[in-house]
Amino acid sequence: MLLLKAQFFKGLGKQLFGQRNFILRLSFNEIRVRAAKFAADYANATYEKGETQTFYNDFFGIFGVERRSVARYEEHVKKLDNRSGFIDLFWPKVLLVEQKSTGRDLVKAGTQAGEYFDALKEADRPRFQLLCDFQTFQLLDRDTREETAFALADLPKHVEKFGFIMGMEKRSFKDQDPVNIEAAELVGHLHDALEAGGYSGHKLEVFLTRLVFCLFADDTGIFEPRDIFLEFLETRTNIDGSDMGPLLTQLFEVLDTPEDQRQVNLDEDLARFPYVNGSLFSDAIRTPAFNSAMRERLIEAAQFNWSGISPAIFGSLFQSVMNKEERRKAGAHYTTEKNIMKVIGPLFLDGLRAEFETIRARKTGRKKLFQAFHDKLAKLTFMDPACGCGNFLIITYRELRLLEIDLLRELNPKGQLNLDALILSRIDVDQFYGIEFAEFPARIAETAMWMMDHIMNAQLSLIFGQVFLRIPLRKSPSIKHGDALELDWATLLPPTQCSYIIGNPPFVGAKYQSELQRSQVRQIADLGKSGGTLDFVAAWFLKAGAYGKGAGVPFAFVSTNSIVQGEQVAQLWPSLFEKYKLEISFAHQTFAWGSEARGKAAVHVVVLGLEPAATARSVRRLFSYPDIKGDPIETQHTAI
Repeated sequence: MLLLKAQFFKGLGKQLFGQRNFILRLSFNEIRVRAAKFAADYANATYEKGETQTFYNDFFGIFGVERRSVARYEEHVKKLDNRSGFIDLFWPKVLLVEQKSTGRDLVKAGTQAGEYFDALKEADRPRFQLLCDFQTFQLLDRDTREETAFALADLPKHVEKFGFIMGMEKRSFKDQDPVNIEAAELVGHLHDALEAGGYSGHKLEVFLTRLVFCLFADDTGIFEPRDIFLEFLETRTNIDGSDMGPLLTQLFEVLDTPEDQRQVNLDEDLARFPYVNGSLFSDAIRTPAFNSAMRERLIEAAQFNWSGISPAIFGSLFQSVMNKEERRKAGAHYTTEKNIMKVIGPLFLDGLRAEFETIRARKTGRKKLFQAFHDKLAKLTFMDPACGCGNFLIITYRELRLLEIDLLRELNPKGQLNLDALILSRIDVDQFYGIEFAEFPARIAETAMWMMDHIMNAQLSLIFGQVFLRIPLRKSPSIKHGDALELDWATLLPPTQCSYIIGNPPFVGAKYQSELQRSQVRQIADLGKSGGTLDFVAAWFLKAGAYGKGAGVPFAFVSTNSIVQGEQVAQLWPSLFEKYKLEISFAHQTFAWGSEARGKAAVHVVVLGLEPAATARSVRRLFSYPDIKGDPIETQHTAI
């Protein structure tokens, strides 16, 4: 029956979209129905040698995935003790299965699976391990160490645990996670190889941004089945790399073309890829020339498991290919997630969380209040006028989506949404605005926002049992490529429509500033011909004050601590307090800055939040650091 159903859908897809592989995205409700049928069909299965392959072919079919397209049986492995073994089912980077006949010792099977895992190449080691004797399942997530055990009959209750088969995985991100650093280095190597070959500038930046999206999409369910991009690179390109560039150019054209507008005779391997939209693949660029070594660089990057990457890594990715001299000139100091939370937490996120908890604690009227709170979240807008690769916007978006998921859980306590998740999830990337001086990080910021959107959509899907994807892309963040000190911010987002300003503007001391930078500070600070000794970052504080005056826009920036010391105090703070009528709402005193990039920037910083005096909060929060490399101690005050 499952086979007939799969053939029906495949045939329907060909009728609708021509002779190509039709990607069918199943809901978890449909998957649960299929799982129940599977459990009934295999209720009496017991024999490892005779039934394993049929069992797993049908198991993958539950999720609409052909097993042979992603996983192999009887994978030979040479263990660390030089003995040979065979993995019962192996999906590189994703899943290792050790199958036994019913009643056999699964503890021993776990030991055997661990030996196989240790013997695998680092790049092939899977995140998930399944031990099974047909009637019992034991699933291990090696990243989170979460273990799930259940009987075959209960499979329909646990299908979300296998969401990774469709590219849907729970993700947690950690500062300085080695996986993030390794990914940055892999793309950095490819960047260097392309640049050394004479492919540089704008075209290289666009090309790399597209590649990184494809690498991420290949491991996270945007491209289905998983690893079709890797397979395309490995099997369709010449070993000498001579046709790599033209084939990638053709792929990018396909990703920019709706399925119903593609050529009838389009290569089937290319036709498998979805329409992405979002203008990511729309502009034509020159085709890069690859050699065999460059081809291997790209395949190495594609073999890496991108499913655990935080989109916020893109700031680090960009910085990892900048040399130290360029970094000093730009004043670039990219931000760890922990330090981003020091800005957005006290500025707005802590307040939103507190409001949510207050509503949740009520005994009556919760639904109406939650709906009003949801309306509020959907109307918030955020601007980062020095957004770099979008770290602040990305993390803010993630935290708002997590808050929205908690809200939807309260409105739908049984775990099933009454309406389509597409309707109920109202926070989207078009609530976010940025300005970035350099083109490459501006484009990466857009791409990284879409990546985070996909991650949060997958999380929503796993929680509520619906497959919720925003592909093709229909909304975009507004990231302006330009000089934030020359642009009128109101042309990007009118101040009356801006909820909060956040960011990490560049730090450049007065003696290190270029003539242009110094003239910009002089003009914005209005300090006469000398321009004083203000750090470059002070210009963002003053411009934010001018932008939000009259509209009541709170803002918070990371800054070098020099603006709260010595002669800079008299040059900056009277304007903020008196001219723009601002007050400090919270502050982090001096602490050591952490960056996620290679060759970390070594600076001491402060975080300062300001808001209009007329609407200032009554309690101000001060975070002090007994150890500048440690965690802060919070105290509360009526004024700072």
